[in-house]
Amino acid sequence: MSETLQALLETQPHAIVERDGVRYTLLGTAHVSQASVDAVRDAIGTGAFDAVAVELDAQRLQALTDPDALARLDLVQVIRTGKTALFAANLALAAYQRRLAEQLGIEPGAELKRAVLEARQRDLPVHLIDRDVGLTFKRASAGLGMWGRIKLATGLVTALFVDEEVGEEEIEKLKQGDMLESSFSEFASDSPELYESVIAERDRYMAARLRETHGDAREVLAVVGAGHLAGLARHLREETREPDAIRAELESVHKKSKTPWFGIAIVALIAAGITIGFWRGGFAMGADLLLQWVACTAGFAAVGCALATAHPLSILTAAFFAPLKPFRLGVPTGTFSALTEARIRKPTYADFMSLRDDVQSVRGWYRNRVARVLVTFLLTNLGSAIGAWAGLFRIGGRLMH
Repeated sequence: MSETLQALLETQPHAIVERDGVRYTLLGTAHVSQASVDAVRDAIGTGAFDAVAVELDAQRLQALTDPDALARLDLVQVIRTGKTALFAANLALAAYQRRLAEQLGIEPGAELKRAVLEARQRDLPVHLIDRDVGLTFKRASAGLGMWGRIKLATGLVTALFVDEEVGEEEIEKLKQGDMLESSFSEFASDSPELYESVIAERDRYMAARLRETHGDAREVLAVVGAGHLAGLARHLREETREPDAIRAELESVHKKSKTPWFGIAIVALIAAGITIGFWRGGFAMGADLLLQWVACTAGFAAVGCALATAHPLSILTAAFFAPLKPFRLGVPTGTFSALTEARIRKPTYADFMSLRDDVQSVRGWYRNRVARVLVTFLLTNLGSAIGAWAGLFRIGGRLMH
């Protein structure tokens, strides 16, 4: 190791692990520090490394290096493939990062971007060792109970709409921790399940990726958040399982039962209630119960969609599909209204380009066509759910009289 590199490392959090003939220099950084950006530049500039690894996945790297990537997104395809909630979660992360950038004057993750750019300028191999952020969100959600998911969703929605400065405590945590952990705020520290998927699992994942991607390199610089330094070094030193087996395990997501038993139970109760109405009160009572179901579900879904200031045809779509819940248990009502909204009020290039700025305020959410499609999806689903429960109680109350 050169004296220049050794002197630089003495001023930065780091760990050095030698394994299988490769020396891994793990450089711990703060995601909101100009000093970390400079340290990364200087470390690569020493010429001591054959390859550079960074705590990024392909999606986050694209977001950092290609601002126009969002404008090429096919929003209709996002809705059709059921990734609307994940897209909203990524927006929450982007909104949080934008507030940090405006407050601190430095783009979060700038040192990771600098590592990639410096390595490319020197024709060094660049390895993206972090797990796909979508998989992390999915595993985080799957590890939580219903109440935990509600808290997580509430936190993400808050991150989308709140336009206030990030607190000093969060900034200090970010300087010593991890971007995703800080984005989840108190949820990561309060929930062992969330901490496991957001932090601990990614330490194991990145260690496995380092072992399987170094290629012919013998000197590898890994640029990671300081919060991952200890765990990553430990797994890199001690893990004995094959890296591809570890990666496969940590990329899997527990699939829920394809049979929506809870939804089926609700539908069965509704159907039984309407059937009993026909049996006890004849056609008049049965038809009345059926009408109440249609009125409650269609009405509340339409109101939710209207609160999103959606197009009248989107509102009619919500009202039409909400009562048909028994025939489409796996597809939310909001999917149909959001698709209609996206087609009628097709987002423009300017909408995509201004999205990260517009989601900083409630007014911006309603002004931006991309954001309004998401609001349409969320509020229609909320209205549809309220309507279904209201319809169930109305039918039950009518039968008890």
